[in-house]
Amino acid sequence: MSAQDRFQHYIRQLDGELSKYPALNNLEKTTNIPKAYGAVGLAALYFFFIIFNLGGQLLTNLAGFAIPCYYSIHALFSADKEDDTQWLTYWVVFSFLTLVESFVNVIYWFPFYFTFKFIFLLWLSLPVFRGADLVFHNFMAPMLSKHFANSSSTASGLRAKAQGLDKSE
Repeated sequence: MSAQDRFQHYIRQLDGELSKYPALNNLEKTTNIPKAYGAVGLAALYFFFIIFNLGGQLLTNLAGFAIPCYYSIHALFSADKEDDTQWLTYWVVFSFLTLVESFVNVIYWFPFYFTFKFIFLLWLSLPVFRGADLVFHNFMAPMLSKHFANSSSTASGLRAKAQGLDKSE
């Protein structure tokens, strides 16, 4: 399969996904621009702005919040608990990285920082990669497990301790 055939295959898949949204179908009819090409063009423009740091921090943080927020809200309304765990894990990893980033001003040391951060956040957040699970279980869990491993530090254990203190007063 040639590169052009693969590209057309992915465009057809993207068009199928975007066809689920009536507003995009109406926009396609109004502008005569295929919605898949419009989406690819907007994504390229978005990435261009990040590469050349034209609002890189804002656009990177928007990607780090908007996509996961959408999926998190979707997870809250679904009956499946696995997606809840995935998004809770993402928010823990994202919060930790944001905290570290605020203490270590790495932006001045690292060229194209926002480009790499954007790609990393997509890897962390997109369900197809499950990067947040990998980061949490391979790096954060070993460090944090000694603080959260015993049962008394769980929410129910803390609640029981608090209720015990209430009754003793």
